[in-house]
Amino acid sequence: MGVKGVNPSHGAIVPPTEQKLSDEMDVTKKKYLRGGEANLEVLKDKKLKGQLAVREALHLKTAQAAANAEKYLLPSEEGYLEPEGLEKTWRIKQDSIAPAVDIVSARNQYDIVVPDLGPYRLDFTPSGRYMMVGGHKGHLAIVDMKQMSLIKEFQVRETVRDVVFLHDETMFAAAQKKYPYIYNRDGTELHCLKEHGAALRLRYLEQHRLLASINEYGQLHYQDVTDGRMIGSYRTGFGRTDVMQVNRHNALLALGHSGGKVTMWSPTSSSAVIEMLCHKGPISAIAFHPTNRDLMATSGKEKKVKLWDMRNLKGPLQTLPGQAETLDFSQKGLLARGTGSFLQVLRDSSGTQKYEKYMTHPLVKGYQIEKVLFRPYEDVLCIGHSMGWSSILIPGSGNPNFDTWVANPFETPKQRREREVHSLLDKLPPETIMFDPTKIGTVKPPRKEKPTMEEKEAELEAALEVAKDIVPKKKTKGRSKPSKMKKKKQEIIANAKRPFLEQQMKEDEQMARKKQKGMEQVELPTSLQRFARKKVII
Repeated sequence: MGVKGVNPSHGAIVPPTEQKLSDEMDVTKKKYLRGGEANLEVLKDKKLKGQLAVREALHLKTAQAAANAEKYLLPSEEGYLEPEGLEKTWRIKQDSIAPAVDIVSARNQYDIVVPDLGPYRLDFTPSGRYMMVGGHKGHLAIVDMKQMSLIKEFQVRETVRDVVFLHDETMFAAAQKKYPYIYNRDGTELHCLKEHGAALRLRYLEQHRLLASINEYGQLHYQDVTDGRMIGSYRTGFGRTDVMQVNRHNALLALGHSGGKVTMWSPTSSSAVIEMLCHKGPISAIAFHPTNRDLMATSGKEKKVKLWDMRNLKGPLQTLPGQAETLDFSQKGLLARGTGSFLQVLRDSSGTQKYEKYMTHPLVKGYQIEKVLFRPYEDVLCIGHSMGWSSILIPGSGNPNFDTWVANPFETPKQRREREVHSLLDKLPPETIMFDPTKIGTVKPPRKEKPTMEEKEAELEAALEVAKDIVPKKKTKGRSKPSKMKKKKQEIIANAKRPFLEQQMKEDEQMARKKQKGMEQVELPTSLQRFARKKVII
């Protein structure tokens, strides 16, 4: 005899399995509602109330349809390593995982050894279908990860510091010895971006179609890849850095500097939007959580990894011991850190943003990790190191379900052309890059108008009338003599006048400063103009 749950809304007895499915559907439905139901009872206008009721019903129907679609079209669930008894997940090796997975997943365990051309930098397309590798000695290659086949491989015969895909696998950029270059998938050089200089790191802002770079002199450049315009070129003022990462939520660029500071930049601002001191030593790596928009991880040379909540920058959420030369978050929130020839993966198992050791993987002694990168929509972690690149399995790291409208690993050439046109039409202007993008579309609060002279005088007179009507409290022992009562009356009136007089003094000081600035801007004689301070317009 099984236990049955009761649905209070209908008074019917529901089996436990159906009750569980119903509860799961309610949770999913709430996710798509994006807020509570509107309270229409407070409205007095019947016409407006009826229109909003129709819209509210349509909104509920849409959320229910989306929940049903997720139930039947996205049945896959992520899985993690589950230890038994006293077993620890971080003790499980890759050799133990390989026999327990399917043949297709087992193919993702490999090592590519190219000892003379490393260390290697990596990048994936948003769908995870294609991987770009770039060796420091000039080796560039594009790999199809589904077919496990090499699409193109060529040698540029000079230093390559970083590689990044642009809008899809047909174009990519490489930061070479003197300038960044743009190539197509056949290895043909399309553009040479001389304005960027000797770039150390490259990042691509997909929604805005901007290619960003930081060069060896600490200059930050933004260039629109659709029409070639240079959107912004700024001096950071913090010296050379090779630590750069993009926040996918608001498209701000984060730079890590040698003084332990992390700065965030927008192409429309010549100064940093945010400047925060994260470590006592130089910053070695930065990573942003792909789904939790407020979580950031930083690593410093003082052998500490810190997790930050971007809503509260007063202190870190968690501080972990250990060095990390490279950091990366997976789609499901796993954090990989690598240093030397040792790799560690951390997991927030409790859901309270407290990361613990989940898996470890030692490379061959002598290998130096250059970059770690999770592959989208797969439980795979790729490692670029001094002797080539490697791939290992990390259960639970990738999103098991993909949206073909966002990233389609099985995209056809026709679908790719359609997506390119739509993404170009939906390109966001650089002005939309800000720390809090939720402000876009909101109404700016009305500006307070300064009161006129007549209004100020009327307000002062009203305050004086109120002050004159105040009767001081009578006291004994000669403290209520007529002379003292008169003095108290004068003090009450003076206190009523004080705020108005202070405000008037502030306004007079501001006017005096403006006049002084105006006098300073008087045109100098021709012989002295070369000594005047010039304004730099960027």
